[in-house]
Amino acid sequence: MLKCIVVDDEQMNRKLIEEYISQVSFLEHVASCKNAFEAISVLENNTVDLMFLDIQMPGMIGTDFLKALKKKPMTVFVTAYAEYALEGYELEVIDYLMKPLSIERFTKTVFRALELHQNKVEGMESFFVNVDYGLVKVKLADVTYIEGLKDYVKIYTEGSNKAIITKMSLKAMEEKLSPNKFMRVHRSFIVNLSKIEKIRGSKLFIGQTEIPVSDTLLETLIHKVQSS
Repeated sequence: MLKCIVVDDEQMNRKLIEEYISQVSFLEHVASCKNAFEAISVLENNTVDLMFLDIQMPGMIGTDFLKALKKKPMTVFVTAYAEYALEGYELEVIDYLMKPLSIERFTKTVFRALELHQNKVEGMESFFVNVDYGLVKVKLADVTYIEGLKDYVKIYTEGSNKAIITKMSLKAMEEKLSPNKFMRVHRSFIVNLSKIEKIRGSKLFIGQTEIPVSDTLLETLIHKVQSS
């Protein structure tokens, strides 16, 4: 069961999300808040797994509120403003939903949240990918980095010179991985944070492999590496 809160200054939007939550068996509605300050109180006094957060709110906008939280629940931005998508990515929100929100899109998002929550709780150590009409087991501890190539990803592991290639988007792969252990540092690369040996300028190094880092993500990467 995922415990949820809704943070939105518009009552109509709050009621709509509450209705959607009530239709999903593994979601539990804990509270609804009309601003960030109400939400702070709820988060301090309740267990919250998933937060549906509006961005443009009076007093404190959603992005600033999320930045200020020391302990962040999984967060979904629900907004009418597409221009915050990049900032949402940098804040590691699990999805970015545009208003008006449909039940189909909402359902897809909460199933993604459930999978992420289960992976975190169960401490996922491996997963399977399709390779040449069969399944190959990938141990997370062995993964060094992952490269996206259009509709495919190449998974590089320690002790092997040959990448595992599977048909999957890099975004779908990213959703399988713990954000505490892996980070998408570039539109084409996800890295295992524990395998990074050096960061210099806008590049990181894993062994002899040089991987580019997006300028907008460099500060976040450095913070994660220093905190791990």
